[in-house]
Amino acid sequence: MAEYREASWSAAWDAPSKRDRRGGTYRPYVPDQLTGGTVAVSPEVAREAAQAESLVRQLAAHSAGHGLEGLARFLLRSEAIASSRIEGLQTSPQQVALAELAAHETGVSKGFTTTAALVANNVTTLRRAVTDLVNVETVATADIVALHTVLLPDEKHHGLREVQNWVGGGNWHPLDAEFVPPPPELVRPLMDDLVSYINTAEHAPLVQAALAHAQFETIHPFTDGNGRVGRALVHTILTRRGLTPHAILPISLVLLTRSDAYIDGLTAYRHGKASRSAEAQRGTDAWLRVFLAAANTAVEQARKFADELDELNAEWVRRHHRYRESQGARPVPRADSAVARLLHLLPAAPLLTARTVQCLLSVTHPAARQALEELAGAGILHPKQVERNTRGYLAREVFDLLTLTERRLASTRWDTRESPPGRIVPARPQK
Repeated sequence: MAEYREASWSAAWDAPSKRDRRGGTYRPYVPDQLTGGTVAVSPEVAREAAQAESLVRQLAAHSAGHGLEGLARFLLRSEAIASSRIEGLQTSPQQVALAELAAHETGVSKGFTTTAALVANNVTTLRRAVTDLVNVETVATADIVALHTVLLPDEKHHGLREVQNWVGGGNWHPLDAEFVPPPPELVRPLMDDLVSYINTAEHAPLVQAALAHAQFETIHPFTDGNGRVGRALVHTILTRRGLTPHAILPISLVLLTRSDAYIDGLTAYRHGKASRSAEAQRGTDAWLRVFLAAANTAVEQARKFADELDELNAEWVRRHHRYRESQGARPVPRADSAVARLLHLLPAAPLLTARTVQCLLSVTHPAARQALEELAGAGILHPKQVERNTRGYLAREVFDLLTLTERRLASTRWDTRESPPGRIVPARPQK
């Protein structure tokens, strides 16, 4: 039975102030388990979840769906930066793309900052960690601990916490905390129950992701980094359930922007009453509605990006045809030609070298270089010397769309003309 318990905190006589040295009573919260059919979802919210999932599946079938894979990688970059605010990381998407290229292609070591290299590494780590968790047959508590270790390699305390932690208030005691998670001795059994729930299909994918995320944040099983791991779990569950095969849904970034609604939703979820009570269902429904609203907004913004990609691709085709005509070539290249295939791939791979194109298209180096130069001549790609003997080619307009999408996702009204971004984001692209 979910409940707030009473516990005593001993005064810390070595604390720096009288306020910090206080002892007294605090109230840690112990949630119900998720397994065993203890969580009830109202029919109304279940219908809302079904409608939201229908929109997600429609998005996956969008004509620019291959470009959404590029958006997914870029949003993982946004997630990596958003999870590293304390370090003040700030870098452009082009810089990160160059750093990612350097990590996979020998001969590229310049053209990006140290910060970009750090963010690129965080993106790669996050992607690999989520992929590993998606692919395991059965998720175990040890897998969540491993995810935490990978995502926060510099954290002093790895493994499940063995001390009481809290959210808000001071650093010395939980007496003024906004929320106090369960006592440390209950963390292991609650986490074992959580992973058992993740391995079921008791609820629809969006509902399962929402409940698992709220339960994880309520348990707060690590001394630090719970937010980052909790957001990664959302991607993991939706991908494991087949709803978002390429993790294209920026729900976590929407929740990060609507932080007040997010906190209110989690507070409602922590109802403090038996799961089957009317109050418990109202609290669960309130949290699910916050999460589903974030999912709907995420779909809307991802679809907007996909529509913009469609428009850009149509403009590229017109631009390419005009260029070929000016060179005395037939306007439309063969569908199986390297340049036609490369043009189709640009939304998902907006930074390329000849060596990259060779691998992507299985063509010779001269054919790859010719395709890149042709698209550069058409004003679709823009050459950039990234090393003495290596030239990169950037689809700047794709990076501009990605930047505008991230800026919109950081605006509380999803439109930077109505409200400015509420967190650090790349500067608006210059025209």
